[in-house]
Amino acid sequence: MGTAKNEFFRLPRKPANAHFIRGFGDAEKFFCTYLTQSDDLGRVVIPKEIRRTLRIREGDPLEIFTDREGEIILKKYSPIGELGTFAKEYAESLAQTVGHITCIVDKDQIIAVSGGGKKEFFEKHISSEMEDCINKRTSLIAERNDANFVPVLEDDSESAYNHQLIVPIIAEGDAMGAIIFLSKDQKMGEVEGKLAQTAAGFLGKQMEQ
Repeated sequence: MGTAKNEFFRLPRKPANAHFIRGFGDAEKFFCTYLTQSDDLGRVVIPKEIRRTLRIREGDPLEIFTDREGEIILKKYSPIGELGTFAKEYAESLAQTVGHITCIVDKDQIIAVSGGGKKEFFEKHISSEMEDCINKRTSLIAERNDANFVPVLEDDSESAYNHQLIVPIIAEGDAMGAIIFLSKDQKMGEVEGKLAQTAAGFLGKQMEQ
């Protein structure tokens, strides 16, 4: 199989034969580029800058849209994010039951949060340590001073929580995200652990349907 002859260029103006590619991430963090060539199979290459900013890894599913102006829009696909309002309402129900901050996350960001801390957590990127915890399918109960404590966010220096419980969400054998309980003063125990495991299992089943 020959090498794909795909080239991306950063140009100040759009050439006549180019298509506009927009990658969406944070409102203040997106890169734009122009596609001037593609191979016979219609394959395109996403530049490293966009992959790094949107945290796109090999094998990650993407959604592709077009608008009326002919722009091609690339968006990362999140099965948990597709749960939308259901995830929000489920987080609210869990928070009311356990009395802790409750977060539902995918492998990039906080999808839903309830029980406090919405401004601090909602739609914020999770830390690389949290992503590793999800990928390793590791259930965890820890306190901030513990060696195995996992920061939830990329910038976690001012987070007002000292106790955490993390249970990965598994769907069709793949780690999709996690249920997270957070508390400033109250330790997590067996009751919270069983509830989080049940919740993670339920959300995993929802995504398999």
